[in-house]
Amino acid sequence: MVKIRLRRMGRRNRPFYRVVVADSRSPRDGKFIEVIGHYDPLTDPAAVTIDEEKALKWLRYGAEPTDTVRSLLSKLGIMDKVKPTSGQN
Repeated sequence: MVKIRLRRMGRRNRPFYRVVVADSRSPRDGKFIEVIGHYDPLTDPAAVTIDEEKALKWLRYGAEPTDTVRSLLSKLGIMDKVKPTSGQN
């Protein structure tokens, strides 16, 4: 399964993250398919930049975002643009 998740970058105690599309079997900081954005939790407020077109493309292909990425996409309003599947109530 393809997932949209965070890839940790930066140094010790100074993390920032890349939002990547990756196979669910690959390690957290391992091989990925495409970078679709960045997330820096240390700035005030947290800096989030995600390419909306790429995110929507992968969500339409069936990529499953992790809980953290789902909340970031919701804050940016990207999750609202993807129509819900009929299996969820």
